[in-house]
Amino acid sequence: MTDRPPDNAWSGLGTGWAIVSTLIAGMLAWGLVGWLIDKLAGTTNDVFLAVGIVLGGAGGVYSVYLRYGKDDRDDG
Repeated sequence: MTDRPPDNAWSGLGTGWAIVSTLIAGMLAWGLVGWLIDKLAGTTNDVFLAVGIVLGGAGGVYSVYLRYGKDDRDDG
């Protein structure tokens, strides 16, 4: 009986917000690290800020994949 989808239309909302917040948090955290490196290195074009945001987004996508997208079934 647990294979039946829930009747509530809002049941996936928590999962959606968890995914969005993971992506945003990764981009903000690594963007902040990149900004700090820019300030310490004295770069004026915010190169490390951009690199940090991209790396944070990629890390967030990977984290979401590990948590929600990875299939636990055995293919063999």
